[in-house]
Amino acid sequence: MYDIFIKTHFAGAHHLRNYPGDCENPHGHNWKIKVTVRATQVDELGMGIDFKVLKKIVNTAVDMLDHRDLNEHPAFQDRNPSSEHIAAFLYDTLYPDLKHDRYKLHCVEVWETETSGLIFYGPDAS
Repeated sequence: MYDIFIKTHFAGAHHLRNYPGDCENPHGHNWKIKVTVRATQVDELGMGIDFKVLKKIVNTAVDMLDHRDLNEHPAFQDRNPSSEHIAAFLYDTLYPDLKHDRYKLHCVEVWETETSGLIFYGPDAS
């Protein structure tokens, strides 16, 4: 079993509706993202998934959030753009393109700051 990952980042603004504190006000973060794919075997070249392929898929999803007011994004019209919801959005967006006989999306990590973050495992995490 292999856990293959890439790290990336995006900058975005948001505010948390009905939050009892400063985070209810518009502010921004430089979110750091780590996407991990779990491979059960390698291909004829010895790779679970080519890093180049993984980066391209992840960057396409992250670009939907980069330099945006996340509260205006369609995915966050009915839910706060919290780190938890951002991780779930990325997971749901990436999952169809990262499901293969040899590998599948394992988890998405989101750091809101250098010291605060979370890991989201989808419903069929293994």
